[in-house]
Amino acid sequence: MSNTILYFHGFKSSSDSGKAQEFKKFIENKTSQTKIIIPDLKDDFKEAHKQIEGLIEKNNPNILYMGSSLGGYYALYFAQLYKTKSVLINPAIPPLKDFEIHLGKNENYATGNKFTISKDDISYVRSLHHKEILEPKNNLILLESGDEILNYAESSSHFRGSYIDIFYGGNHSYTSIKEKFTKIKDFFDLK
Repeated sequence: MSNTILYFHGFKSSSDSGKAQEFKKFIENKTSQTKIIIPDLKDDFKEAHKQIEGLIEKNNPNILYMGSSLGGYYALYFAQLYKTKSVLINPAIPPLKDFEIHLGKNENYATGNKFTISKDDISYVRSLHHKEILEPKNNLILLESGDEILNYAESSSHFRGSYIDIFYGGNHSYTSIKEKFTKIKDFFDLK
């Protein structure tokens, strides 16, 4: 049975994310029945949501979800919605604490795209979550304690009961990703 991994990059990032591209190479070299799709998600949250739904529609069944930071937030939402597995790398967690710092004008670091975030936009993205972790064992959470953006201890507590891997050190970019590729492959049971 073949699988598709939908990998979602973080906020103000793109499909050119180093860890995403390294993981794609790993998948292409170490599996024969797995396709990985790394879309350039729209900076507008509603558009990104529709974009992801379109990708799911085109690639069903057997989709697995993976994401980093805000991409991890999206990955968890859709994995729970479709009752499948997710791998979340330094994920943003509900209620997206302190996300108001992004109100107003923003620029995507990777693409240079300029966009504005309103309170309604933040309310919308905050609505994309489930009140609880429905199947904790369906989630592999990869955290680095040196994450300067998100608190790894809060994330660890939020995902209680999930498979949690904490690397002590690192940062929000998740510097130890290459060391986790085999663990991810095994967790997803990829062939």
